[in-house]
Amino acid sequence: MSNVAGEESFFMFENWKKRHQNKTSFTLHAIGIPLTILAIPAVVVGISKNENLFLVLAGGLFVIGYALQFVGHAIEGNDAGEVILIKKLLGKPYIGIVEPQRTQRAQRKD
Repeated sequence: MSNVAGEESFFMFENWKKRHQNKTSFTLHAIGIPLTILAIPAVVVGISKNENLFLVLAGGLFVIGYALQFVGHAIEGNDAGEVILIKKLLGKPYIGIVEPQRTQRAQRKD
């Protein structure tokens, strides 16, 4: 009996790593994803306590977190997952994975 969910999770993580090879992009995602996720409990608290400050905080966390991820994709040179989905739905070409750039040392001909 195979662990289909585990295998699928591994495949998704491997695909994610291929799409985030640039160290700066990876770092921006490592900061941006948790900020985006933290927006969820901030919204829950804001609604349950009727506190606008938490709702503003949630909006800020969400926008900043997503912005960092989109900047990471701009640096990486590929489209963000949400952009890929929209382009697929519209039948437009998209950039999923960018092959890593060779280092300047490897490009030099000594």
